[in-house]
Amino acid sequence: MKNWKTPNPNTIHPIAWYDKEIYVKPTITNKNIIVWDFTYIADSDFESHVTHFYEWNNDKLIIWKFCQIWAWVEFVMNWANHQMNAVSTFPFYTLEWWEQTPPSTDDLPLKWDTLIWNDVWIGQNVTILPWIHIGDWAIIWANSVVSKDVEPYTIVAWNPIKVIRKRFDDELIQLLEEFKWRDKSIEEINELIPILTSSDLNKVKEQLKK
Repeated sequence: MKNWKTPNPNTIHPIAWYDKEIYVKPTITNKNIIVWDFTYIADSDFESHVTHFYEWNNDKLIIWKFCQIWAWVEFVMNWANHQMNAVSTFPFYTLEWWEQTPPSTDDLPLKWDTLIWNDVWIGQNVTILPWIHIGDWAIIWANSVVSKDVEPYTIVAWNPIKVIRKRFDDELIQLLEEFKWRDKSIEEINELIPILTSSDLNKVKEQLKK
């Protein structure tokens, strides 16, 4: 280990002298935001990037391990909802003194949790709309608007997003699915870094097979 120290997912600043990059998990105060180990953002305040997340709502933002989130990313949550199957989209029920009870969730277009899986790289200035699922090892290019689910191991870009390509071939994807390096111990991951960061993907396949 560097300087005999072990990476700690509960450390807020993984770079001691730099306060504009934080591990997200130890900073969370909202019970409906769940973030797992070693996911970081290039900012000093994660929750300011989660919008339309009102206390009367129960939808969740769930982000798994080792995700990399860059500056000016916005997670738009479900209560950016407006009823679209009625004459007016105006949300009377959210504003004082108007006489409307909240519509049934069946009448609202966006209903469920936003899920970001493991080792997802989200580029600068990306907007993720409500009720989106982004699969393991996906990459979202900068300035994209994520308006539909993203399959695992996929690179997407633009507004609205389009698939650029799969990151790996089917054989390597299968090996990675079986190997699940993100669930191993810190000591094991440290030993695996030469494999995880190698650009020789044929060599990576051979190492994973062993």
